[in-house]
Amino acid sequence: MAKYAVWHDENWLLLLQLYLSRPVGLKPLYSRNMVDLSMELHIPPQSLQRRMEQIARLQTPKLERIWNTYSANPKRLARVVSLLRSMKGFGAADDFYEGVEMQETFERDFRPLPADKRFMPVMLILILDLYFQLTPSTMVAQTPEVEELADLIKLKPQDVVEVLEVMQICDPYLGRNEVTLSPLLVPCQQVWQRMSDREPQQLHQLAEELKEYFKSK
Repeated sequence: MAKYAVWHDENWLLLLQLYLSRPVGLKPLYSRNMVDLSMELHIPPQSLQRRMEQIARLQTPKLERIWNTYSANPKRLARVVSLLRSMKGFGAADDFYEGVEMQETFERDFRPLPADKRFMPVMLILILDLYFQLTPSTMVAQTPEVEELADLIKLKPQDVVEVLEVMQICDPYLGRNEVTLSPLLVPCQQVWQRMSDREPQQLHQLAEELKEYFKSK
């Protein structure tokens, strides 16, 4: 099981600033800013969203105090958050990661692939979801669904087709034993294996959530 950085009270201020950003309120799980903060803190978006829900409910006296201090004074909050970021790890790096095994999973999903920097694993997940909605004959650049996804994730339609073709090699039901030198083969195999235990509708739901990352700035 992956372990992540321990939670510190100072993190509430960073999360509150995100909560108060427009539109004020809970942010989608995979919105760009939510993912960016998750990667900064080395804490999965799911954990941050649960804590953001605590902010929404002012679940503890501590959160009420923080809310009363900063919610009506965003400039003050911004100054404090800026100071915290400037001091990040100062004299306390060992304490911050004490007893923590940093095993990145979600973070790698949002970083370019070493094998091909056009893609991130999250993009491969979205393309895999599209794969199950098409047939091999429609996995071409002119297919509207291919064009739509390419536009969303800022790729060329042919880039998406390239991944779809590699996914066909990964698909055990097609039984293709083709040899390919594509650097995408291993990353596609890894994503296929990770998603293989999900029902198609579960994969589709995840893909719809992940699309928020590319919709938001």
